[in-house]
Amino acid sequence: MSRYATAVPRSALATTAALQAALAAEHAAVYGYGVVGANLAGSRQATAMTDWVAHQVARDTLEAMLRSRGAQPVAAAVAYQLPVTVRTPGQAASLAVILDDRVATAYLGLVALGSTSIRQFGALQVRAAALRAAFWRGSTVAFPGLPAAAVTAPRRQES
Repeated sequence: MSRYATAVPRSALATTAALQAALAAEHAAVYGYGVVGANLAGSRQATAMTDWVAHQVARDTLEAMLRSRGAQPVAAAVAYQLPVTVRTPGQAASLAVILDDRVATAYLGLVALGSTSIRQFGALQVRAAALRAAFWRGSTVAFPGLPAAAVTAPRRQES
């Protein structure tokens, strides 16, 4: 490091990394919701479009947050490998659930940070993603963003 370089605090690096991870999840969700909406009709397509716009707004907010910190936002990929094949409305709903579960997981990284405003933003986005996923799933989960294995109690050993 040159004598003119300034060290970036570790917490600032962690914040930037968490914001970038959330942004990457939002990029994927924007792409994926285009596929979701293309395989739906009527009111479910309208809901998918509303969710698509919500992801665009969140993406834009994250990009602004990163730029305000002097960071270059991670770019969206040209295309994404979808986790499921989508040819039916049911498969489209399954993709929406996966996308929003992944977004919720990414925002959990913001909830763990030191900045109150970033924690609040992250918590609101976890909630929004959980509500969208619950709509498409038809039910809720106990801890949105956490895999089921993370919230099951460990088995006690018999003595």
